[in-house]
Amino acid sequence: MNFEMVMQELEALGKERLKKMYISNGAHEPLFGVATGEMKPIFKKTKINQPLAEQLYATGNYDAMYFAGIIADPNAMTEADYDRWMDAAYFYMLSDYVVAVTLAEADIAQKVADRWIASGEELRMSAGWSCYCWLLGNRPDGEFSEDKIAGMLDLVERTIHDAPERAKYAMNNFLYTVAVSYLPLHDKAVETANAVGPVEVRDKTKSKFIHASANIQKAVDKGQLGFKRKHVRC
Repeated sequence: MNFEMVMQELEALGKERLKKMYISNGAHEPLFGVATGEMKPIFKKTKINQPLAEQLYATGNYDAMYFAGIIADPNAMTEADYDRWMDAAYFYMLSDYVVAVTLAEADIAQKVADRWIASGEELRMSAGWSCYCWLLGNRPDGEFSEDKIAGMLDLVERTIHDAPERAKYAMNNFLYTVAVSYLPLHDKAVETANAVGPVEVRDKTKSKFIHASANIQKAVDKGQLGFKRKHVRC
C-alpha cells in the first residue's frame, strides 16, 4: 500500500462522532475520526514501514499520525527523529499515545525519555513519563535500575504538584505503574503515592483531583500486581 491508498482508507473509516471526541481532547483539523481498532486491517497490508510512517506523520492529520506510530520501526529512528516527532505532537494523545509508545519499543527509550522529563516542556515531560509507564508495563523488571526508578519516584513526590498539567497525569500514572508492574519498588511506590496524596489537575474551565493510591489499591484487590502487557503497540 502506498501513501495515497492509506489516506483513502483512513478517510473512509472516519466517523463524525469520534472526530468530535478527538477534537474535544485537543485534536484539530485535519483529522478523520478513525477508531484505533479499525486501523488493524490496514496494518496487515502495510506491515512495518518506516518511510511510509514518515510520510503519514508529516501530514499533520491526527489519524495519519496515529497510524504512523503503528507502522513505524522504533529502532530505525534516531534521537533526532524522536525529537522531530515530538515537535509535531501538538497535544497529549500524540505525545503520550503515539510518540511515547513508539519510543518505548526502541533501544534508546530510556535515554530519550530521561532527556524529555528534564526538559521542563509540558508535552515532552508527559511523553517521557508516559514512555516509562509503557516500558515498565512491558519489559522485565531486570531491565531497569532499581536506584534510578527509586530516584524517579522521589522526583515525582517533590515536583508533581507544581508540574505542568499533562505532566501531572503522566507522573501520577508513573506512580501507579511502578506500584503495579515493577515489583521491586511496589512498597516505595505505594508510600510515595500516599505522600503525594490527591493531585489537582485543571481541565479547560474546571479542576479535579487524581489520586494514584486509590487506583493502586484497586489493582491490588484484583490481583494485578506484576502485570506486564505482551505488546506496547496494538
